[in-house]
Amino acid sequence: MASLKDLKNRIDSVKSTKKITKAMQMVAAAKLRRAQDAAEAASPYAERMSAVMANLSSAMSNTPNASPLLVGTGKDDVRLLVVISADRGLCGGFNTNIVKKARERVNALLADGKTVKIICVGKKGFDQLKGRYSHLIEDLIELKGEKTITGATATMIGDRIRRMFEQDEFDVCELISSEFVSVISQKPRAKTLIPAVDAIDEGVERPDLGGAVYSAEPDEETILNVLLPRYVDTVILANLLENAAGEMGARMAAMDNATRNAGDLIDKLNLIYNRTRQAQITTELTEIISGAEAL
Repeated sequence: MASLKDLKNRIDSVKSTKKITKAMQMVAAAKLRRAQDAAEAASPYAERMSAVMANLSSAMSNTPNASPLLVGTGKDDVRLLVVISADRGLCGGFNTNIVKKARERVNALLADGKTVKIICVGKKGFDQLKGRYSHLIEDLIELKGEKTITGATATMIGDRIRRMFEQDEFDVCELISSEFVSVISQKPRAKTLIPAVDAIDEGVERPDLGGAVYSAEPDEETILNVLLPRYVDTVILANLLENAAGEMGARMAAMDNATRNAGDLIDKLNLIYNRTRQAQITTELTEIISGAEAL
């Protein structure tokens, strides 16, 4: 049985842990609000961009001059998976669920005879994937130094992906990240990024041109050459922001559970401490009484 001193030290230790988890919960709650606001603010722009791309792709996807970034290379031999996770832990099963989705996609593609390449955005995803798929990982992009997710962050990742595409290093690119459902619910998902014609959200209605011919100034090809890279960056940014909101929601829930568990453990330890103390006092009294009677 643990001594009173050991129990007291453990109670103090759990109380300190409870203070830390409570503070982390409050910080995550504040960051969650900002992350939600950023994701919601970016949503209208992303939706409008998808609508514009749906319009242009309807007119250009079947033309011989269509950009490979829009319609693809015509092959599907090499897949690039961009796995977006967090750079920090202590957020429950958030990173594990994303990695599980990534593993499912990798295994399914390998079973179909595809060549798979992986770019990890976030160190936690990299740490969990490198043990089994280190030979497939092309790059690790850490965002620890980024205080906030901005368009520059998405452009940096987009430039890396486009360079690989221009060098014929892959045919199709998928983003694997977390969809923010609610504060306590995040759902991992896989979404096509390149070719862009497959990346346009299903909710965006493609216009029926009805045989009409539209002229554009400048021409559609020039417009697409400008908009396609921006569209890719927009999709990446939207996923990064949604992922950040999901991470904060998962961390807030995890730290709330940890705080509750620490409180329950403190109550149990206090009960054991009081019982041990009473038993020790009873033993000492018994020894004193027995010694007095012996005299």
